[in-house]
Amino acid sequence: MFHLLQTDLSNIVKDVNSSGSYLPVGIQLLLVVGLITFLLGVTHWLGPKRKTNDKLENFSSGIQSHGDARHPMAIKYFLVAILFVLFDVEVIFFYPYAVNFKALGWSGFWAVMMFVGFFLCGFIYIIKKDALKWED
Repeated sequence: MFHLLQTDLSNIVKDVNSSGSYLPVGIQLLLVVGLITFLLGVTHWLGPKRKTNDKLENFSSGIQSHGDARHPMAIKYFLVAILFVLFDVEVIFFYPYAVNFKALGWSGFWAVMMFVGFFLCGFIYIIKKDALKWED
């Protein structure tokens, strides 16, 4: 009985590895590329082709652009954004512990406490360096 099952499985594996098993993927790929090409061609062919100065001008939310975009900006904005992302991503690591806290036991608890300790050390460092202080 086991021998028959083993030969059936080997036949299935041979069929999966044959080049004929990739035929549906190839057909789907050809259909997708053909559809994209067709839709791009139709929109290009049927779409309006009026190039005016208003259409060729850069769009910036309806506000008239003026001046140079290369003016200096306070680094505090970037620092707060980076710190937010950093601490937000660190908080995500609490989720696996919250899901498995019974299975992890005391060793998992102490590992999370160590993680919280490192987290707090980084936060205290940021506070001591006045990274979140807005006044200059």
